[in-house]
Amino acid sequence: MEKITDKVAALPPDSNYFSLEFFPPKTAMGFANLRDRLERMARGLRPLFVNVTWGAGGSTAQKSLELAEICQRELGLTTCLHLTCTNMSRRLLDKTLEDAKVLGIRNILALRGDPPRAAEYHDENDPEPTDDEEFSWAADLVRYIKKTHGDYFCIGVAAYPEGHAEEAHPREQSLEHDLPYLVEKVQAGADFIMTQLFFDIDAYEHFENTLRDHPSGAFKDVIIIPGLMPIQSYQMIKRTTKLSHAKIPPALMARLDAVKGDDEKVKMEGVAIVSEMIERIKEIKSRTPGPRGFHFYTLNLEKAVAFIAERTNLIPPGTPDEDESAILPDIPQLRINGSSVPTRSIQDLSTRKGSIGSDPRDRVIVANQRPSHPDYEASPSEAGLPAEPVNTRANTLAISEGEGVLGREATWDDFPNGRWGDARSPAYGQIDGYGVSLHVTVPQALQLWGSPKTTEDINKIFIRHLKGELSAIPWSEEGFNDETEAIRDNLIELNSRGWWSLASQPAVNGLRSDDGTFGWGPENGFVFQKAFVEFFIPSADWRVLEAKLKQPDMKDTVCFFATNAAGDFVSTDTINFRARMAAEAEGTAEADHRPHEPSTNAVTWGVFPGKEILTPTIIEEVSFRAWSEEAFGIWSEWAKIYGKGSDTQKLLEDLKEDLWLVNVIHHDYLEKDGLWKLLSQ
Repeated sequence: MEKITDKVAALPPDSNYFSLEFFPPKTAMGFANLRDRLERMARGLRPLFVNVTWGAGGSTAQKSLELAEICQRELGLTTCLHLTCTNMSRRLLDKTLEDAKVLGIRNILALRGDPPRAAEYHDENDPEPTDDEEFSWAADLVRYIKKTHGDYFCIGVAAYPEGHAEEAHPREQSLEHDLPYLVEKVQAGADFIMTQLFFDIDAYEHFENTLRDHPSGAFKDVIIIPGLMPIQSYQMIKRTTKLSHAKIPPALMARLDAVKGDDEKVKMEGVAIVSEMIERIKEIKSRTPGPRGFHFYTLNLEKAVAFIAERTNLIPPGTPDEDESAILPDIPQLRINGSSVPTRSIQDLSTRKGSIGSDPRDRVIVANQRPSHPDYEASPSEAGLPAEPVNTRANTLAISEGEGVLGREATWDDFPNGRWGDARSPAYGQIDGYGVSLHVTVPQALQLWGSPKTTEDINKIFIRHLKGELSAIPWSEEGFNDETEAIRDNLIELNSRGWWSLASQPAVNGLRSDDGTFGWGPENGFVFQKAFVEFFIPSADWRVLEAKLKQPDMKDTVCFFATNAAGDFVSTDTINFRARMAAEAEGTAEADHRPHEPSTNAVTWGVFPGKEILTPTIIEEVSFRAWSEEAFGIWSEWAKIYGKGSDTQKLLEDLKEDLWLVNVIHHDYLEKDGLWKLLSQ
């Protein structure tokens, strides 16, 4: 139940510390797996505190509180809960602050959130706020927390080293423009400042110097924590910097461009880049007395953060008891062939020692042959390696960095991450983790999409985006990859019918991994793709398409998933399962009582020298269902930028209620046009 300011004040003046940020995973399995990751990172890295994000308008309120409870009460991590105030009921705001107190959380990062919506969309059950309790800016939230809870909470606020921007191509983005608002937030009662991500060290140096020398004196003693994002993939960092308007200096971008086809090389180059930034920031911060702090936007991944923290000596030293104590106290003493394996202290070792004893099971020693079951057998040379406790702090850090069998199991979701990864991953979902949002302001939305009155107007929006005439649609603020050119005409034809596409890819059969359009991954490999397309479709059209996709001759050709806003769901899996049950009931098939297991479709994969097959893009039921909730929610977010009862608002809400979201995968990747012929008939 400590405040961040108290913990920082207790550190030696010349010490370093860091914090980690996590968002609530979109799926139940992702949530369960994140709990193990949090425990491992807490043990191996020892952050001073952790942050838990908060979805736009309170969209992740319950999940955020559940994650905060795990961090604060189960793992004993000092936790800072994000809290946005715009587009959120004051009742929910008050309840959240009270819940935080019950959980023992004493730290809040007060944020504005998305730009305020029109007054008619405020919660009708929420009493009208008085003038001094209107929440339009983060400073209003800071004042409100101080007014209602006194000094109970330690309050942080956000800052932008390069200036905050709400426009797609901001001309007024500057630190100087932000300063009056930042002064107001600090004078309202903020205890520390945490910055948005950045990569321009010169801009950060200017930011810190400007604040420390500000004539108001507001920032003289306030804690300033720079926010850093490990580079997890090339596309991710391009998207993130576009959303945040953070500039990447040309020299750094050139380093990433040189390896952009190989995610592993991008990540390791990113580790080097962020590590170099930290050393520069240490020098900048050495000019001001006090401990030096760093905040990492983890995106719920651990490997890159662990490498960076260890490389830059940010991990605080532990006591001998801490280094030897167990994170899993019920693990039995390790044995090989029934004999105990002696363990020894690692507190004086400069490097970690691997051993067969670091696996949590007995193994049989197999002489004079290569083990056929490595998980249960060991060669004499392996068994002869010195063993260590599985659960020492040093080994825990090694696991977070992906070393050995346990490390590979712990970081299995390092590649890929994001929406097209495995729904069991804590990192699955939108990379920012902040919930449903248009990522644009109301003026931007009106400029981009106007005020559609008919479905034909919606068609034009999607087609203009496909043609590169619109920079964004509500479901995507990104442009298209080069490979989309191969199917652009197919997509335009689809969207002209009112089947509005959100994601797609063409079929690819064994192109080299260095191909300029479709290549990815390590050198000298070969890449493959199944064609798929995901789109909204009117319910009347869906009934016709559904009947076609259910035909017996489609069983081995396509796989599909489909749902609507009401939660009705149908897929190839459910159809096959029902058909099997019906056949058994009629006595035309042998009884098969295996449980229904949803299929997992690898739609992109690569084969590379010395590696297992890599599958960066998969489509399956759990991830599709999780995404569909967000996809339909965006219809409502779009509708809310227009007046309640307006023609456009009613059109968008009616469409949301009528449409189905469908994903169709064509298995025959040798037939390049197979999917498009199927959909065009």
